[in-house]
Amino acid sequence: MKQGVLLLNMGGPNNLDEVEFFLRNMFADPRILPMNPWLRKRIGSMIVRKRLEEARQNYRELGGKSPLTEITWSLAAKVEELSGVPVRPAMRYVPPFADPALREFREEGVEELILFPMYPQYSTTTTLSSLEDVETRCKAMGYRPRIRVVEPYYDDYDYLTIQADRIAEAAEGIETEEYDLILSAHGLPMSIIRAGDPYEKQVEANVSALKIVLRERGMKFRQIRLAYQSKVGNAAWLEPNLSDVLRKPENLKVLIFPLAFTIDNSETLFELDREHREIAEKIGYEDYRVAGCPNDREDFARFIGAKIASATA
Repeated sequence: MKQGVLLLNMGGPNNLDEVEFFLRNMFADPRILPMNPWLRKRIGSMIVRKRLEEARQNYRELGGKSPLTEITWSLAAKVEELSGVPVRPAMRYVPPFADPALREFREEGVEELILFPMYPQYSTTTTLSSLEDVETRCKAMGYRPRIRVVEPYYDDYDYLTIQADRIAEAAEGIETEEYDLILSAHGLPMSIIRAGDPYEKQVEANVSALKIVLRERGMKFRQIRLAYQSKVGNAAWLEPNLSDVLRKPENLKVLIFPLAFTIDNSETLFELDREHREIAEKIGYEDYRVAGCPNDREDFARFIGAKIASATA
């Protein structure tokens, strides 16, 4: 059975003109704003208007675009070379959408579609939203492949090793016992968690498992803490909020690792490495470090290749 792979992600603006398009698509997603369509359109438009200029400026400082798409294409090429299976990115809110890859796969006779979520932890706002998007697009074009979805890998030992490697790289040359390691995950509204979303439990399990792997490697930190970032609006979100943690320091030497991201994007390169760094500098932190995501590194490409193979075994 001929196979094709999609790497699922939210995406990021490929230029400044796409920033509004990206935000409008995101806040039109019923998985992001689970409410009746009329209210979602109204509230979504309000959020976009409020955030648009700031978001444009943020991407302007990152060179006019998100790095996420370019990195994902590079990763896809490496996974394809390793696996021998065609691999394409499929973004949720901006191009490249799933359609071009799905048309290509259909024309090439791909009968089994393997979906690899670029989200280590499952959430209705990410994995399920992306899965439903692919299913909807397949149905619209009359394409009926067998679909397999790679399970969440937040507690997979091989993936935990990749996370530990990124932390070790950021900690090179320092005495880690003098530092707090803050594992930062993207936040979610508590209303979504209370509705049964497993994201919080999987994030906490990721933290517990990663602590074990770091201890096995002899990497000792003063303490390891979980925090959440990227809160929007005034509703209750997962706590503690990273900015609050940084503003009430228990230690002035910290290393931040983006626990819930596999590809660097505005929330890692801008929010963590610029906005939150400014908070730390104003308070007088002695050292503030941010670890990189797995991105298109060979070890992550090999990991995805192995997951593809096991999904079809």
